[in-house]
Order: sequence, then C-alpha cells, then structure tokens
Amino acid sequence: MTFIAIQFLNGLSYATTLFLMAAGLTLIFGVTRIVNFAHGSFFMLGALFSAHWLVNWFPAWGESAWLYAIAMLLGAACAALAGASAEFLLLRRLYGVPELYQLVATFGLSLALHDAMRWGFGPDEVFAPRFPGLKGAIEFGGEFFPQYQAFTILLGPLVWLGLHLLLTRTKFGTRVRAATQDRGMLAALGINPAPLMLGTVVLGCALAGLGGALQLPREPANLQMDTNVVVETFVVVVTGGLGSISGAFFAALLIGLVHAFGISLMPQATLVLVFVTMALVLALRPQGLLGKALDAGPREVAHTFHRVPGTRGGFLLVATGVVVMATLAWRAGDYWQSLASDALIMVILGVSLQAMMALGGLVSFGHAAFFALGAYGSALAHTVWGWSLPGALAAGCAASFCMAAAVGGMLVRSAGVYLAMLSLALAQVVWAAASQWVELTGGDNGLIGLQLINSDTRLLFFALLVGLALLSIATLGRLSRSTLGAALQAVRDAPQRAAASGLPVQWIKYRIYVESATLAGLAGGLFAAHQGAVFPSVAAVSTSVDALLVILLGGVHQLWGTLAGAGILVWVAAELGRGFEYWRGVLGLLVMVIMVTAPSGLLGLRWVQLLRPRVVIGTGVRP
Repeated sequence: MTFIAIQFLNGLSYATTLFLMAAGLTLIFGVTRIVNFAHGSFFMLGALFSAHWLVNWFPAWGESAWLYAIAMLLGAACAALAGASAEFLLLRRLYGVPELYQLVATFGLSLALHDAMRWGFGPDEVFAPRFPGLKGAIEFGGEFFPQYQAFTILLGPLVWLGLHLLLTRTKFGTRVRAATQDRGMLAALGINPAPLMLGTVVLGCALAGLGGALQLPREPANLQMDTNVVVETFVVVVTGGLGSISGAFFAALLIGLVHAFGISLMPQATLVLVFVTMALVLALRPQGLLGKALDAGPREVAHTFHRVPGTRGGFLLVATGVVVMATLAWRAGDYWQSLASDALIMVILGVSLQAMMALGGLVSFGHAAFFALGAYGSALAHTVWGWSLPGALAAGCAASFCMAAAVGGMLVRSAGVYLAMLSLALAQVVWAAASQWVELTGGDNGLIGLQLINSDTRLLFFALLVGLALLSIATLGRLSRSTLGAALQAVRDAPQRAAASGLPVQWIKYRIYVESATLAGLAGGLFAAHQGAVFPSVAAVSTSVDALLVILLGGVHQLWGTLAGAGILVWVAAELGRGFEYWRGVLGLLVMVIMVTAPSGLLGLRWVQLLRPRVVIGTGVRP
C-alpha cells in the first residue's frame, strides 16, 4: 500500500510539469490554431536560464528560497520573451496555413533554438542546488517522498484555477474564448486579434518556461530536455482534447500516473504504456477526453499532380536526366555515391508519404515507424535467417505491411492533428521498442555488420536504387490519374459526399495507408542494406521530419518534388555538417524560410515554373 501511495504521489508531481506544458500548448493552439512543435524548446530555455542564473551568474541566490523562486520566474520570463520574438518573426506568418506546414516550420524553429542555446549556454549539464527550505522528505510507512515534489503537486491545481479565472473573469479571457470560437467574427467586431495572439503565445511560452525551471531541483538542465518532454506534452494535449484546458489537466493526471507506475513496474515499456493509453482514449473518444469537434482548418487541395513535363516523352526525358546525374555521381567517387544513394532512398520514402498526403489528405508525423520496421525487418532476416538482399527486402516490407494492417484501421478514423499525433505516437513506440528490446534489436548498439551488398554488387544495388526511385515516381503519377486516385481525392475533399455516393471511405483511406507503409518499409530495407547497420535513430522524430521535408521542399503536389527535395535536403545537410558545429540550427532557419516563402515547394515557385513547360492544374488553399 505504501508503494502505491508513493508512486501515486510521484505521478501527481510529474503531472504538474506535464500540465504546465500542455496548458501553454493548448492556449496557443486554441487561439492561433498553430501546433507548436517547438514548445519543448521554451521549456528547456526556462530551465537553462534559471540554472545558469543560480549556478554561474548569481550563486548566492540558491541559498534563499525567495531569490530561488525569483530565478525560476526569470526563466519563465526569458521563455516568454523568446516566445514573443518567435510569434513576431515566424508564427504570425503561419496563421491560416495548413497544420502540416506549421508542424514542420515549428520543428525548424526547435532546431534553431536548440543550437542557439547550445551556443549561448554551452553543451554541458548544469546541476542547480536543491530548493532551500524544501530539501527534506516526508515519511510514509517507512518510505520517503521529497518535500519539494509535494510542493509541486499543489501547483498544478493552483495553475489550473488561475487559468480558469483568467479565461472566465477577465476581458482578456473573454476575448481569448471568443477567438477560440470564431476569430474572424472577433475581428469583424473591431477587436484587433494580433495583440491577443501575441499575449496568448507569451503566456503559453511562459508556462512552458516555468515548467522547465521547476524541474531544476529534480534534474540537471541539459540540451535534451526539449525532445524528452515535447512528445509527452503532445500526448497530454491530444488525450485531453485540443483546445481544452480542463481536458489537459485531467489528461496530465492520467499520463503522469501511467508514467510513474510504468517506471516502477515496467521500466522498459513506460513510453509504450503512455502511448497505448492515448490510443485507447482516442479509440473510445476520437476528440479526446473533453475535446470538441474542431472546425476544418485550412488545407491545401489539388485535383491532381503538376506533371512537368506532362507527356510520356517528357517523363522519359527527365528520367534520362536522372540516370545521367546518377552516373556522374557514381563516377565522382565514394562521397558522391553515398550522397546519391541516400537521396534516392529518401525519394522512395518521400513518395510513400506523398501518396497518402497529396491524394488522400492523410497527414503523418510518424512515417519513420514503417521505415524503421522495414530496416529492422530486413536486418533481422539477414542476420538471423541468412537471407540475401531480395528476401531481406521482402521481410522488411512484410514487417511494415503487418504493422500498418494492424493499426491502420484505428489511425485513419482520425484526421488532421489527431492523426499526426497518433502516427507520431506509433513511431515513438517503435523507437522505444528498438531502444529497449536489446535481445532482438541490440538496443543502442544496433544491428551492425550487415553484408547485404558487397564490392561486387554495389553497382547493381545503386542501379536498383535509381530504378526503384523512378518507378515509385512513375507509379505515383499513374495512381493520381487512376480510378483509385480519383476516389482518394474525393474522400479527401468531400468525405461526406463521397460516402453518400457509395464510396467505401474508410476502406479507401485504409488501403492507401497500408500501401504507403509498405513502400516506406522497402525504403527502410534499402537503407539498412546501404548503411550496413541499423540503429534506433531510424525511428526518431527527425526521420519522420526528413520525409516531410523531402515532400515540402519540392512541393506536395509536384510529381518530381520528392526528387528535388531529397537532393537538396541530403546535399545541404551533408555540406553544412562538414566541420560546422551548428549546422542543425542553419537547417532549421532554412526550413522556416521555405515554409513561409514557398509553401507550394521550390518547384512551385513562379521563377522556376517560367523555366519549364507545364500542365496547369487547379490548386490552392481553402478554409
């Protein structure tokens, strides 16, 4: 009984941190409709600023409870100031754009903020002193619970009450609730929404910074805090229901308790349990615990792809150019061979995601799950059963197919942010399994020494990559003109009308999801063969973002967009990473600029279109 009580208290204490993060994210989304993937960066900024204030700048403050608390508030204020800058420079340019672009742009913001903090604060952990006056512990039947964590338990309900009063008893809160319901009507009544949005972002980032500062007496401030907390924050927000502060509060309690008991009872499956909890809640209530159906946000629509050139001869001409470029890369040496191989694999992965996004309107933020399953399936088939490349690739595709067939029916019931977060949850489950199932996957040591290709078959493998990349693009173009492609676009643009017309809406979405996952598994198997090793990082968030960037850089509705996007992304990442420590930050800045200035992709830019013949197909953005 004492054990259960202690773990219950641990869960409540952790829930406070989750709620502070989730409340800020919920406020920002409720008013601006922006899904801020960089929210964890403001959490980390609050922690790092407060820690350096207490340890390196004014260490005497750590001896006074009041001064320690002020240092924490200064960390929150620093996060709020950074949030105001981000709103002015980036977020206000994303208002009203599809959620996918917001997710990718704010991921770029997180990369830029991460490297900025690494440059400003250094790469080392900072151990702050324990909170004065709360260094002891409370005894429960021979077990001890820290006093500071008991104090943080009280903060959660107090913050919830404060936010409730702010939103229900003040003019600012009334306008926030009005903006949440109908921002256009609020502007029509003569109320400028810009200051309201700025204030909401500042408040949300301040809550995140305060949550990070409150962690200092419990753990050191470090540069991994952003990624560690942002995924579980999204879990809380989605489980509670987007836009619901009360839903975020109860979801934080639920996830906090699952996290605490999971660490004690099933430490290697804690992350899996968290995401399974979210999946169960959404299976019963697709809008979350207290969420309401959201108005359809803006989404990019198109009747088909821009097929440039639009003739079969033109396609063959471009394909010939690709073969020539691949031949030049092969002759240029190992470095360019490796870059070209990486780009071709990314083309296949990008096409797999582009098919379900551009045609079916299904946004995935966790396509790395199937890429990783394909990689591990191929690697295990080779190391355990001794299968050669064809059999290993088939095993990888089968692994991705089976997972997609098992979970696809549940996932495609959701849409928009909910689908994006569920797919992210699936990828995190695969990542956790790859990291912790050491007996099968090797854990962080990975599966190394794969001999799927050798010096004699390297050229043949490279030719296979070129052929599969071109075949994937050709198949996607044919799919967009097929009966299934037309049905997918009907389901995407008018699902209720499509259902009324007799189309099996869920089956069509399920089919494209499974087929897309299988192709992603093939890309993963090719990646394992090319690298000769597989590590858990293949299932990381960065892999999913790379797949999205490949599509968005070239253009979601550009048939050749994945080829252009993959080439640019792989080359830029390789060149920036050669001797430049902060290349991820520069890449993040590049991502933000592209998402703001060229949401239709680089191939959709006017000056690019003027250089080539084209088939003009209607496309645009609608509410």
